[in-house]
Amino acid sequence: MSTTRILLVCMGNICRSPMAEGLVRHKAHALGLDISTDSAGTIDHHAGEAPDPRAQRCMEQHGITIGDLRARRILPEDFRSFDLLLAMDQSNLDGMLRLAPAPALAHKARLMMTYAPDLPVEVPDPWYGGPEDFEQAFRLLDRATDNLMDTLRYGR
Repeated sequence: MSTTRILLVCMGNICRSPMAEGLVRHKAHALGLDISTDSAGTIDHHAGEAPDPRAQRCMEQHGITIGDLRARRILPEDFRSFDLLLAMDQSNLDGMLRLAPAPALAHKARLMMTYAPDLPVEVPDPWYGGPEDFEQAFRLLDRATDNLMDTLRYGR
């Protein structure tokens, strides 16, 4: 079985997408799944930066370290390199799809929260909020990640 490559995407790649990447890599490792992860933003304003300290703190409170991640911008070639590209909200999904180098590759992109259809469609950006907003983003991403892992394990 080949490695499943997953790219998690938000706007600046310093809050939601690194949190999502941390969750995916943590859960995949715990389950022994062969998954490779990366995250990116639809803008390059924070390129090279570590995740927001508030995102790091939130994740550390749940036993997950993301301080090794660095922000980058999504590239058209990511559609060829990754099996699945998961956006945190519709605006970022739209931005990703504009970069798809071929219409046949656009099917790889979708909203992260499609894996938790009983929850909100988007993960709200916690950037302007406080610790409770990062925790809310974590809870949404945690649930979607559990279902994503089930989909990858059992094909549901």
